[in-house]
Amino acid sequence: MTERPETAHAVADRPDERLDALFTRMAAGFSTSQRSPVLGSPAEHGLRFEDVTFPSEDGTPLEGWFVPAEGSDTVVIVNHPRWFSRSGLPSHREPWRSMFADTGNDIEVDLVPDIALLHAAGHHVLAYDLRNFGRSGAADGGLTTGGIFESSDVIGSLRYVRSRPELRDARIALFSRCLGANATLFAMERAPREFEDVRCLVACQPLSARAVLERGLERQGVPVEWIDELDRRIRLRTGFAIDAMSPANAARSVRTPTLVYQVHDDPRTRPDDVQAIFDALPDREDLPKELFWIYGTTRRWDGYLHFQRDPDRILDWIARHT
Repeated sequence: MTERPETAHAVADRPDERLDALFTRMAAGFSTSQRSPVLGSPAEHGLRFEDVTFPSEDGTPLEGWFVPAEGSDTVVIVNHPRWFSRSGLPSHREPWRSMFADTGNDIEVDLVPDIALLHAAGHHVLAYDLRNFGRSGAADGGLTTGGIFESSDVIGSLRYVRSRPELRDARIALFSRCLGANATLFAMERAPREFEDVRCLVACQPLSARAVLERGLERQGVPVEWIDELDRRIRLRTGFAIDAMSPANAARSVRTPTLVYQVHDDPRTRPDDVQAIFDALPDREDLPKELFWIYGTTRRWDGYLHFQRDPDRILDWIARHT
């Protein structure tokens, strides 16, 4: 008996066993994150610091370092990319090496030198772990949500800084990376009053879930038309469609001078995605924004290392606006 065409089409639209297993792994890997350790400390750079714990907006305990700069009237609040902790990521070691070697990101990223650079430039520094990362508390069933739930941590860090007597009148700058950058944009959209005294933002490599997942499918040789099936599975795990985890719409709410930078040929995303996030930032004479690209590499991790290799532009941005 000949099968009806619509039935044949429906069967063809179902993933085979290989694709089903792949989509299950991708959805699980996108919805939760391997926790990485906090390695090293500011003491390795001769810095005096405090181990601090403070609540996120929703009460999740967050851990970090506060590095005071004597006589300073500015503070830079630093968060981190997905999978990282405040100290970086040992992705030259397992299990992270296997997770990122396919895109060449199997090198160590030590973020502690960034703290030393900011301190040497005359700033107090608060560096903290987002929820479900580093030593901060577990929350939301361990879900990673592209910055939506994590936005509460950004607000918690601002409230903590304002609670310290020596920082009560300090000028605040934010240095937010990847997931942390997304979280900052979502927080600015949701709670704009929390950012009224923030002088500037440095947003390192923000990105959208759709771009990341489509590039992931491409690396697996899977047609991007399967993105809807992957979207369905991620929504069943997190409660959010992947487009809801894009920070582009949230970027329209930013009222802070913003510097964005990104590795141009990063295979984990697309330049047009980062450009779209930047373009969504308000284009006003009284609200400066800048975007610069990092060329000569395809490693996303080189974007995270860029500041310690070439800090002047970012330090100048912070100095100009604080």
